[in-house]
Amino acid sequence: MSDTTRSQDSPRAWTQGSRVETVPVDGEFALCLTHDVDRPYKGFRSFYYAANGRPTYHLRTALSDTNPYWQFENLMTLEEKLGVRSAFYFLNEQHLLANRPMSDWLSPSNWIQHLGRYDVRSDEIARVVRDLEDGGWEVGLHGSYHSPDDPHRLREEKAILESLLDGPVTGGRQHHLRLGSDTWRHHRRIGLEYDASLGSTTECGFHAGYRPIRPFDDEFLVFPLTIMDQALPDPGTRPNAARRVCDRLLLEAAENDAVMTVLWHPRFFNEREFPGHRRLYRWLVERAQELDAWVGSPARLVDAYERARGDSAAASSRESDLRSATEPGKRARPPRESAGDRLPDDEYDVERATATNEPAKARGEP
Repeated sequence: MSDTTRSQDSPRAWTQGSRVETVPVDGEFALCLTHDVDRPYKGFRSFYYAANGRPTYHLRTALSDTNPYWQFENLMTLEEKLGVRSAFYFLNEQHLLANRPMSDWLSPSNWIQHLGRYDVRSDEIARVVRDLEDGGWEVGLHGSYHSPDDPHRLREEKAILESLLDGPVTGGRQHHLRLGSDTWRHHRRIGLEYDASLGSTTECGFHAGYRPIRPFDDEFLVFPLTIMDQALPDPGTRPNAARRVCDRLLLEAAENDAVMTVLWHPRFFNEREFPGHRRLYRWLVERAQELDAWVGSPARLVDAYERARGDSAAASSRESDLRSATEPGKRARPPRESAGDRLPDDEYDVERATATNEPAKARGEP
């Protein structure tokens, strides 16, 4: 990891930008559902897992034609029954041997990343991407491990994903929550409207506040991550403890008119390998609905913020015109450019929001 690329693994991670004032949707609070598509294929990782426990099961999955990590249809069916839609962030890792420098070949962590690599343009993945979009789910960018400081790579990954879609990619999250000092600037310059990487792999909570952040005081939004699946007590062995954490945060969100963002990796919906996670996710959504939450994807909430921002600007302009019309000798002025349009990039230092911890490993991850 470079000096400028860090995971947001500290509960003290913070920013200096402005914060949105209201949640522009009906409900006591907003719950954003997200899924990072890291590893839709288990593949050779089965042998690694077999060496670390449950060897019979993991070796059986290595030799089987079935793929326990392929959970798209199951997850879509579950959310369809719940009447909700979420965001799926697709990863496009570079090929270690073909695209990365030889110095990277010496790092075991890079080989682990490579073993789980998939091609987002493959027929099977492309079909799922299109099915998700057609069904009303958000398809977003899961910026690759080496992309936080590489705007050209980010732009390429976004373009490849958009080539599979009818519409644009609105936002996403960086792999392992890795953010560099200029990552958000890169996101904004390539046309993303939001990022959801600010958070922790080991702690759940509203550590970065209750509302999305505008780091540049313009339309670009940052959705802090409240819960990552692997940061919860294991719902397979401690289901009550896991529910208590989720319930406490849902109630805290309701009390503070908050935007709560959660991340469940699709592979965690395989109950045989990750017992309890599917049931906990369903309980979380149903409990949020009981508490009268708005539930959906970040992109839908971004749309709501943009509509509210436009309505507010229009109302302000009408009020100004009305005042000018009632004052003798005064003419209405055109609206001034927004603060976001005037703000130079160098007035905001994202690096002050970063922490130095490496991302924690997911349960069962090498």
